[in-house]
Amino acid sequence: MSHHRLANINIESVELLATPREMRAAVPQTDASFAAVLHGRETIKRILDGEDHRLLAVVGPCSIHNIDAAEEYAQRLKRLSDEISDRIYVIMRVYFEKPRSVLGWKGLINDPYMNDTFQIEDGIRMARRFLVRVAEIGLPAATEVLDTLMPQYIGDLISWSVIGARTAEAQTHREIASGISTPVGFKNATDGSFDAAINGMRAAKGPHHFLGVTEDGLPAVYSTTGNAYSQIVLRGGKQPNYDAANIARCEQALRAARLPINIIVDCSHSNSHKKPELQGEVLNDILTQIEQGNRSIRGFMLESHLEWGAQPMPKDLSVLRPGLSVTDACIDWPTTEKLLREARRRSAIRLN
Repeated sequence: MSHHRLANINIESVELLATPREMRAAVPQTDASFAAVLHGRETIKRILDGEDHRLLAVVGPCSIHNIDAAEEYAQRLKRLSDEISDRIYVIMRVYFEKPRSVLGWKGLINDPYMNDTFQIEDGIRMARRFLVRVAEIGLPAATEVLDTLMPQYIGDLISWSVIGARTAEAQTHREIASGISTPVGFKNATDGSFDAAINGMRAAKGPHHFLGVTEDGLPAVYSTTGNAYSQIVLRGGKQPNYDAANIARCEQALRAARLPINIIVDCSHSNSHKKPELQGEVLNDILTQIEQGNRSIRGFMLESHLEWGAQPMPKDLSVLRPGLSVTDACIDWPTTEKLLREARRRSAIRLN
């Protein structure tokens, strides 16, 4: 029995959470969502293996804060995806968890009502419902692995995962990546260096043993076989790192580590100095590299929403605009259409 002066001295409360099995039963996969997730994973693997020569495009809001607006976005993205699917394979960016350097809103799962009530069980249920809907619409979904328990709750609905710049060095996240059922990207460190991501890829490729919880919420030791489908995601650092010289340096580093030469470029974050108007310039540069013969760039990421820019979190949530980001500033829908159609036109060389 724990002594009250030694254990949980900084814990205010503990609330039991539905187990992953209970949550999956409450919001189950449908036949359509299962087929879409599986097709997404298999297609991404073929692209990474070079068997499918299309470019990956991970596109969507910086974070999901309004489900209705996010579904409208998904419907538009699906129509555009069908239009460009001969050359671009679109994955919707569906981020429910946001890492914070200090404090701030941590995303829909952590605080779904955006009022500091932290109804996490409701947040997980809302996330699953939305992911089922996205899959039924016919889009694969991408998300960041942040909370180490969350893959058990929503991982069956994800086609591509990413380990963020702040967690790429974490042993726990590398171990989870080795056992996760999706292809997984590792972002370069916030200073722009490649080492953390490349070491993360090497670690994820190997077998591991780590602590986790089962679908029934019981503590367990997981043994993994390793994940053969990891790739580096260049997101910039102190300086952008999407240019040809940095791409060549990254290729050399991957080759030296005996890893697949698969690179995804994040057109946002430090590569665009978090200025949405610069995302198009980043995309233009990598498309030029592809036109000039680059074959290591497998795809790109865009932060995009219905409206341009971002909004602060208001005290009066009734004035919150549903299609405008509450985290990083995004490009708007017309710009998204323009950039993705341009990417389709200019990536034709990859099919030759």
